Amino acid sequence: MNTPLTKELLESLRRLDGCTLANAIETFNVRLRNEGFTDGGLRCFFPLLPPIVGYAATVKIRGSAPPTAGGYYPQRTDWWEYVRSLPTPHIVVAQDIASHRGLGAMLGQVHFNIQRALGAVGIVTNGAVRSIPTAETLGFQVFAAGVSVSHAYTHLLEFGTPVEVDGLKVHSGELLHGDQHGVQSIPLGIAAQIPPIAARISAQKRELIALCQSSGFSLEELRAAIAKGKV
Repeated sequence: MNTPLTKELLESLRRLDGCTLANAIETFNVRLRNEGFTDGGLRCFFPLLPPIVGYAATVKIRGSAPPTAGGYYPQRTDWWEYVRSLPTPHIVVAQDIASHRGLGAMLGQVHFNIQRALGAVGIVTNGAVRSIPTAETLGFQVFAAGVSVSHAYTHLLEFGTPVEVDGLKVHSGELLHGDQHGVQSIPLGIAAQIPPIAARISAQKRELIALCQSSGFSLEELRAAIAKGKV
């Protein structure tokens, strides 16, 4: 993994809303514009919470069906050492690969508290979660495809490997940002350059919006502003 970013830079990135961040990343042409973000299939459970930024702790889970030998799948705790080995803050990204995704929820009251103690600020999953009030009380952000009242047979399969959740491909240790608009990855190679670019884009947008709200608004002025890059 690359050297972790400074706390100051992480905080600068966290303060950005998702749309401004996406606009800034687009200016670098480091990836296609239809890549690097979730495609709208996940729910942000706490849209009023501030954005989160963290390094991805990747896991794969499954559990719509019982073991072929009967009984229960064994509880695994070895992935906690993996999570703790990552720089903080981190975000747990859990890909549910069950044939019936989200039937049961591995992530709930206990795991929210464990992950928060290990330095996590949120969870992203294409499966289900439960014990929503616990996450809200902790200020622990949740992005999930749904909720489930039961564990069913959901269990951990592997960790630290690449995952894909709602169209977003994520590698272990990759930097992520999430807010009410969705989750996106931040290329580490350009991370330090993003805040000033985002500030410039925001200033340009404010100027254009001010023009639209002014008494002297005209299409001529609007076209002139766009031609000067005020977008």
